[in-house]
Parts: sequence; structure tokens; C-alpha cells
Amino acid sequence: MILLLLSQAGCANLLPRSKAVTESPWEEYEAAKASYDSITIGKTTVEDLQKIGFDIKSSPNIKILNYLDIAAMLQGMPSKDLDPGLQACLKARSDCRAYVFEPKRSYSKRVGNFWLDIFNFKRRTHETGWRFKALVVFVNHHVAYKLSSGEPKIDQMTDQVNPLGPFQAPADIFTKALF
Repeated sequence: MILLLLSQAGCANLLPRSKAVTESPWEEYEAAKASYDSITIGKTTVEDLQKIGFDIKSSPNIKILNYLDIAAMLQGMPSKDLDPGLQACLKARSDCRAYVFEPKRSYSKRVGNFWLDIFNFKRRTHETGWRFKALVVFVNHHVAYKLSSGEPKIDQMTDQVNPLGPFQAPADIFTKALF
């Protein structure tokens, strides 16, 4: 049965693959960045944010920050050096809130020699995709500050070599027990 399975599908097709998607309206980094760029400080409201894809009620993995969280992030920076929007946030206290959105799409696929991989001697994983991160700070009902970062194009190869192959995990457990 195994021989038949191997002859019907290439060995590389039997290696595991994974996909990690944080649901969002964007398929690509550039689309997320374009939506972010349309946010206007002093004008954009929560409702406007929802229309361009940054929905504070239904976006998964959103972080909600209050002014104390923001103050902790800014600790060590003199207040005179802070952006005026962040200064307004800290002064507004309970009327300030911030949201961190982190949409992403990443795909992971094991590549390389099927037999070395299946017997745990050598595993190569190829990860592709993108990640975007946006911080949007509101004072009262309008955006006071925004900041973005991210990885527009992830293309990473990871090699894991286990000289003992299938016996590596028991050897690691034994080594950890000694030290």
C-alpha cells in the first residue's frame, strides 16, 4: 500500500505543509498598507476605520490598549519629544484608546529529501508570505496618531539537522535531564 502511494504521488508531495492566515480583507501586504495610508490624523473615526478594513469589533487578534499601556510603551522618552498625538493621548487619559492590528498571511512548506525528512535526519522548511502591523491611537473619536511596520515579503528557509535522526528526541530528553 505504501509503495503504491509513493508511486502515485511524488515523495515531496507527502511532506507536511501549513498555512497561517489572520483573517483580514487583504490578500497582499500592499493592500493592507494602502488601507493604512488612507487613515487621516484628526479626521478618521472608528466607523471610517471599519470601512477600510480595520474593524475594532470583528478583526481577529486585535490588541486594545489604554493610555497606561501607551505610557508604558513610551517610558523613557521625554514628553517634549513625543508626537503631538501621543501627548494628547496621555493628557486625555480615559478618552484615549489604541488598537494594534496584525494581519498576516504565511505559508510553510517542507522541502528537500523525503527520506531524510521522514526519518528526522534533515528537515528544510520554506516559509513565504507577509505580515503587517498597525498602531492606531484615538483621542475621543478621531485618530490622533498612527504607526505601521511589517514584513512585505517573507521568504525564509529553515534547516533543522538531527544527526541521530529518529533517536534525536530521546537523546535530547536525556541531555536535558543531565543538565
